[in-house]
Amino acid sequence: MAAWSDSGRENPQPCRDGDNGKFELIARDGRARIGKLHTSHGVLETPALLPVINPNIRTIEPREMWDRYGIQGLITNSYIIWKHDDLKRHAMEKGVHDLIDYPGVVMTDSGTFQSYVYGDVEVGVEEIVEFQRSIGVDIATMLDVFSRPDMTEREVKEAVETTIERCETSLKAAQGVMLNGPIQGGIYRDLRKQSAQGMGQFDFAVHPIGGIVPIMEQHRYKDLAKIMLSTIGDLPPERPRHMFGCGHPMLFAMLIALGADLFDSAAYALFARDDRLLSPQGTYRLSDLHAWPELVPCIVHHTPEEVRKMGDDERTNLLARYNLEVTLAELSRCKQAVHEGTIWQLAEQRSHQHPALREAFLWLTTRPFSSRISTDVIDDLILDDRSAARDHHPYGGIWEDDWSNIINMQTPRRKKGERWGGEDTRSRPHVLAARRQLHRRWKPMTSNRCDVLILNGKPGPWRQRCDLLVLRLKHVLPDLEIFVQTPLGLLPYSLEDLNPFAQVDGPTWLWKRRLNTLLLRQGLQRFNVDADRIVILDVGQESLIQKASSLLIKHGLLKDEIIVDDEVLPVLRDHLRRRQIIDKMAVLLNLDYEHATSLVDSCTYIIGGTGRVKNVIDKKGRHIVSPRLTDGGLSMTDLGSKAIFELRAKLPAEGEEFNPNSGRGEGPPVLVVNQDAVEFILRGRNVFHGFVSACDSWLKAGEACLILDEDGALIGHGIAQCDANEALRFKKGIAVRTRSDFSKSMK
Repeated sequence: MAAWSDSGRENPQPCRDGDNGKFELIARDGRARIGKLHTSHGVLETPALLPVINPNIRTIEPREMWDRYGIQGLITNSYIIWKHDDLKRHAMEKGVHDLIDYPGVVMTDSGTFQSYVYGDVEVGVEEIVEFQRSIGVDIATMLDVFSRPDMTEREVKEAVETTIERCETSLKAAQGVMLNGPIQGGIYRDLRKQSAQGMGQFDFAVHPIGGIVPIMEQHRYKDLAKIMLSTIGDLPPERPRHMFGCGHPMLFAMLIALGADLFDSAAYALFARDDRLLSPQGTYRLSDLHAWPELVPCIVHHTPEEVRKMGDDERTNLLARYNLEVTLAELSRCKQAVHEGTIWQLAEQRSHQHPALREAFLWLTTRPFSSRISTDVIDDLILDDRSAARDHHPYGGIWEDDWSNIINMQTPRRKKGERWGGEDTRSRPHVLAARRQLHRRWKPMTSNRCDVLILNGKPGPWRQRCDLLVLRLKHVLPDLEIFVQTPLGLLPYSLEDLNPFAQVDGPTWLWKRRLNTLLLRQGLQRFNVDADRIVILDVGQESLIQKASSLLIKHGLLKDEIIVDDEVLPVLRDHLRRRQIIDKMAVLLNLDYEHATSLVDSCTYIIGGTGRVKNVIDKKGRHIVSPRLTDGGLSMTDLGSKAIFELRAKLPAEGEEFNPNSGRGEGPPVLVVNQDAVEFILRGRNVFHGFVSACDSWLKAGEACLILDEDGALIGHGIAQCDANEALRFKKGIAVRTRSDFSKSMK
């Protein structure tokens, strides 16, 4: 096959002075992230694949990877270069980039993996780091101790402790070169945490998750998920996480959803030499193919039969390009899913491609929790085999906090409707986060003990069929609480348009399931509602008010049919709108019900063309909030942020750890910036990392927040792009997208 000769792509530009080694986030979906790692050989966008290059065996030339495939970084082995005199001499004289003819980011491994494959390496801890620095790598790797699956817990512990002991020496030898700090710990949860916490205390640039190759080779994907779950939450959030030796596209979606940023692998070449093809659907053998599983540019002019007849070298080179192109395509697909907020949906789809991967996915999403948390997670109404799996899970509740951290980082609201993908849909982390937020912040307006009406049998928007019924019912039964049964769980009627509950895209039978009263009662208890009587009304039938009257009479809630004078309907509608705004302020802005009620006292509304509230005007004539039509959310105005801030009791303390469940009822989280940023934020500029001095512990990406100066004065508001830990640790990127311009609105 002819060598690649296109020289059209320009070499990368060094990052800006002072940015080398910094990592910033540009998009996210919970723990999944799109980021930029700044280096002296360009900016590496993550998630990224770093193809492994053997300096002695180049199936695809590194220059072709840059020019043809746009690959921004790769990894080669410094130990191999160090052992071979010719390679070592070239690298020492002209640098590793010249040795492999590659202008982008070059990461090097230290020889740790060679110690796993071949036994002890012959190089010292300081020596190998100094060598990597001397040949001009962008990201070097310290010599850690590999943890094999067959090692005892004591041996793995010694490996973890030895690796941590080497950190200070290795960083000193690096002399400012970006250095990988690998995380070991085998399959032992506590040792993975010990490694992550210990390595995280040192000034590493990237944290590879090591010791996973033999686990992947044995298809132990559940163990891989456990390693990710136990490790990522204990690593500093401002550093990329690298999956050492992982390059199979089938695994990308799940690992990215769990927090992976970088991948590296020689699988594209190794599989090609064995006539195997990589795919998001698994691995194929060339001998079994009649058509290509994925149609990519390198094979559009060849059939599998034609490729089988090629010579060994030509066939290997073609299949290596096929594997690389398929792998890059899946990585791009994952990036788009992160931008769309659907990475867990993609992980669901990929989990069906291999039994071991499906086992890992179900282990993640059907784990049992303690009784305190299980009420937020277990399906609200429908018992199925997933519930049984939770009840009999062998690992008990030891993973409770780790999985809770995944849920806590999710933004509950999405821009689009929720596509139904089977029972997996109910356990998507952002759905669990939305349900948890509802359970913790919403409360009944009158008494916790009351009668309840459940509307069932029809998808939304429910207001079109049910508003008139609800208005009349609230007049004759003011203490009646009304809920809607959705495929994702119970939803208070006052929040009937709230995403994701109200925007499920699926078959109509989802809304027609037969409901179990006992399970309904348990679901209501999660809302702190102790139901006396539960009545289920099918809203899909005609003559809804008459049907409701008959049903309520039958259950003893009414004596006569619902009859309400039309003249009182405007007052009733005003009360319903007020309840809707109050509940949204409580659930979405974290306001105490007393404060929310005071804000909408004597308020007026501007009604849009659909009959829904467009703007809320308080008694002082201030436009304070606007309900959103797209997701049922609530947008805070500049004057509204000021009114809400006036209710704030205290300012945040420095150094509070992220805890989205704290500060209940205290309003949107507050973020304090230093004086250098104040002038720009007043003019509507975003808040950048490096200028944040304090924030509330419940600051969370995707949710509204208030911005203060160091004197405690309100200078703006916006949507947080990070949580409390990230706000204080990141040094580059946007911390808050500002939605205000106080230079105009406060005049």
